[in-house]
Amino acid sequence: MSARAQRVADQIQREIAMLIQTEVNDPRIGMVSVTAVEVSRDLSYAKIYVTVLNSLSDSEVVNSSTLSEPGKLDKLEIDENLKALNKTTGFLRSLLAKRLTLRSVPKLRFHYDGSIERGRHLSELIDSALAADRDLHS
Repeated sequence: MSARAQRVADQIQREIAMLIQTEVNDPRIGMVSVTAVEVSRDLSYAKIYVTVLNSLSDSEVVNSSTLSEPGKLDKLEIDENLKALNKTTGFLRSLLAKRLTLRSVPKLRFHYDGSIERGRHLSELIDSALAADRDLHS
């Protein structure tokens, strides 16, 4: 990616994170963190990578029936958040146009970034392998 495209991607990442937090009022969108943005060479498209965190409600009944274990996300939660985010792209794009000094604002597309979940899984595997090794040599 060119230096200009990287600067635009960084600025879009900061602005989108703030806009999702302050301007988007869709109840389907939970705790979302923008992890990366990739912009095409001609700055016409932007892939926005997000992670979704479990958000607990005040009702224990709702939490037990809708959420998996704390810290674990199920595919339905992720899909619902991505669907809601992709529905808001027009609104977010219009807000970005007011904040960015670009001739044209890139078309936005949200994608799930599973790298944090994969990293956690690998860390658990390493921890279990170390524990098994300790038990073997004890």
